[in-house]
Amino acid sequence: MNDAVSAATLSPAPVQAHPALRVGLVGPLPPPSGGMANQTLQLAALLRGEGVDVETVQVNAPYRPAWAGRIKGLRAVVRMVPYLASLWRTAGRVQLFHVMANSGWSWHLFAAPAIWIARLRGKPVVINYRGGEAETFLQRAQNWVRPSLARADAVIVPSGFLEHVFGKFGFATQVVPNIVNLERFTAARAGGAQGKGVRPPGMRLLVARNLEDIYDNATALRTLALVRAQDPAATLVIAGSGPLRAALEAQAVELGLADVVTFTGRVDNAGMADLYRNADIMLNCSLVDNTPNSVLESMACGVPVVSTDVGGVPYLVEHGRTALLVPPGAPRAMADAVLRLAAEPALAAALREAGLTQVQQYTWASVRPRLLAVYRSVLAARATARPVSQP
Repeated sequence: MNDAVSAATLSPAPVQAHPALRVGLVGPLPPPSGGMANQTLQLAALLRGEGVDVETVQVNAPYRPAWAGRIKGLRAVVRMVPYLASLWRTAGRVQLFHVMANSGWSWHLFAAPAIWIARLRGKPVVINYRGGEAETFLQRAQNWVRPSLARADAVIVPSGFLEHVFGKFGFATQVVPNIVNLERFTAARAGGAQGKGVRPPGMRLLVARNLEDIYDNATALRTLALVRAQDPAATLVIAGSGPLRAALEAQAVELGLADVVTFTGRVDNAGMADLYRNADIMLNCSLVDNTPNSVLESMACGVPVVSTDVGGVPYLVEHGRTALLVPPGAPRAMADAVLRLAAEPALAAALREAGLTQVQQYTWASVRPRLLAVYRSVLAARATARPVSQP
C-alpha cells in the first residue's frame, strides 16, 4: 500500500486509551500489499490515533545491499542480522511486543525470535496468529513451535476457526477480529456498478488474491469460461501479484479469454476499493484460508461474494445469507453460483445487505476494546508476577 493510512480516516474520534503505553509492532509492511502487511500498517496508524506510542519492526525490510536479495542463503543472513538487532533495541524501549505471526518459515525466522528476544528483555509478548495453514503447520512442527508459543503472554487470532485449530493442540487463544476500514471500503453510489443507473452488459467478476497455488486463480479462469457460455460479455479482473502470473496468462490464452481477463498486478488499498465497487461479484477460489480480508472488504463495498467453503470462510460468512459457498476446485459449481446471482437479483440484493451489516463487527470501534483489553491484561499479569524489591 503506497499511501499512508491516516488515523483520522480510520477512527472518527481518537481517544487517549493509555497515555504511557509503548508497543513494539512486529510484522510485514507494504510493499507488497497483502493481507497481513496492510493489517500491520493499519493497526499501527489506529493505535497511534489512540495515543499509543507504536514502534514498528519490519520483518520484510528491503535488502541492503539490494543485490544480496538475489542470492539464496545470503539474503536470509542479510535480512536477519538487522532484524534481530532492531528487535533487541526496540524491546528495550517498549512495554510489550505485538507480533503478527504466520505459518511456516515466517514463524521460525520472525515470530519465534521476537518471542525469545522479548523474553530475554523481560517484556510481554502478544502473538497475533493469522496463518490459514495453521493446522497443517502445527501438526508438522509443533515440537518446534510449542516452546516458543508457550512463552507468549497471550495468543490472539482473528477468527473462531483459528481458535478451534489452536484448541485442538492445547493452546488457549482469544479472538480479536481483523479490522476493515469502512471509510475507505464503502458501497458504490447509485448509478455505479451496484447502483440503478445504466451499466455495460456482462457480469463483471473480480478476484482479489495473490497469484499463488493456495488461492487457485486457475479455477476463476475456468469459472469465467463457463459463465461466458451463457453471458458472452462477462469479464474478469484478477488483482494481485505472484509467481503464477505467466502460467495464468497462458491459461487465459488457452481458454480464449485473453481479451476479457485483466491482470492488474499489485494494487494498493485505495485502488482495491475502486475495483470492488466496479465489480458485480467477487470470487474467492482459495484452497486454504483463514479470515480473508478480500471477503470482508468486498462485503463492505456491497459486492456479493462467491467463495470456496474452506478453512475459516464458513466462520466468516453464512451460505445463502451473506455469501454463496461452493466446494474448492469446482469451477462448475462456482459458475452456477455466479449465474444464480445474475438470474436472482433479489438474492444478490439480500446478500449485499446482510454483508453490509455483517462487516460492522470488524470496525476499529468494535475491535479496539478487545485488543486494548489484551494489552492491559498481559501488562497487569507481568506486573503482578514481578518480584517486589525488599527494603
